[in-house]
Amino acid sequence: MAKKGIFGLDLFLIVPVLILVGVSLVTLFSLSFDLFRSQFIFLIISLIFFFFFSQVNYKVLKIYSLPIYIVSIVLLILVLFLGFESRGSIRWLDILGFRIQFSEILKPFLAVSFATYLIDNRKYDFKFLISIFFLVAPIALLIFFQPDLGDALIYMAVVITTIVYLGFPVKYFLAILVPIAAIFPFFWKVLKVYQRQRILTFLNPGSDPLGTSYNVIQSVIAVGSGMIMGKGLGQGTQSGLRFLPERNTDFIFATISEQLGFIGAVILLLAFAFFLYKVYTIFLNSGDKFSKVFAAIVFFTFLIQIFVNIGMNIGIVPIVGVTLPFVSTGGSSLLSNFILLGFLSALSKSSKDKNVLEIR
Repeated sequence: MAKKGIFGLDLFLIVPVLILVGVSLVTLFSLSFDLFRSQFIFLIISLIFFFFFSQVNYKVLKIYSLPIYIVSIVLLILVLFLGFESRGSIRWLDILGFRIQFSEILKPFLAVSFATYLIDNRKYDFKFLISIFFLVAPIALLIFFQPDLGDALIYMAVVITTIVYLGFPVKYFLAILVPIAAIFPFFWKVLKVYQRQRILTFLNPGSDPLGTSYNVIQSVIAVGSGMIMGKGLGQGTQSGLRFLPERNTDFIFATISEQLGFIGAVILLLAFAFFLYKVYTIFLNSGDKFSKVFAAIVFFTFLIQIFVNIGMNIGIVPIVGVTLPFVSTGGSSLLSNFILLGFLSALSKSSKDKNVLEIR
């Protein structure tokens, strides 16, 4: 039975997240007080949004699924035209002094739209499958053109894994894969040069150790050099001396592994495993189809991001720029994850209340 905390929240869902955030803050403090302060401020903001959305009636959200989708398209278009450029990408809008990355913020809301669309159509035929891809394609393409290949792939991967869970026949996917394979040469041409290099580097990590292979090589060195106990907080050479790029975002797992060693990495992995298990139990106990589909989307969203980020850090996945949920710095990413957690908490609470009512 789930243990309830303040506001009826499920502590078994919240505690592993707090462990992840705690490890993140301690690590960031060892790197830079400015990084720690910024992340702590965003954490307070994210917790406020989490408590708010954890108290909403999730069924009301379904009513606004279409407006959410339309507004999302509009916001992503505005980013392309009004956003500011940073490191060759246009992903952020500056609102009241805050840099907002809408490809991140929109994830929990688009999850509501996607879940609603799936339950409103009961016949899972090939025509419906095609309609799903036409629904997701504008979102994925607008994010891809920022360019943000990582988030675009995450969106598509979550959609595919969710509809596989729903039981679409495998032959439908094979029918789609054939034309995708046919247009792959065109897709390769539209990729940015650095995106192509990342894929080639993944296939041959040692090809350019001082160039395109530098990031992954430094990350693997950082992970391995931590050994069992780690070098100690603030004592990491790869992260501390900035040999490791993006040490607080894309490669924070490598930073933690270097400083806290195998033990620190295991703590992270256990916290993630317990968190995902809890999300899975919410999925199993969901009373209606919307709740079950939404919980599945949340599960796949976190699972894929965790796998891709850690995979990048140990060299088994190409570097695509995906943050580690609740651990990497970034206000938009942290806020998005906590809003998604708030929706899930509201859903979990509703399911428990319904079960209690049925027992009585």
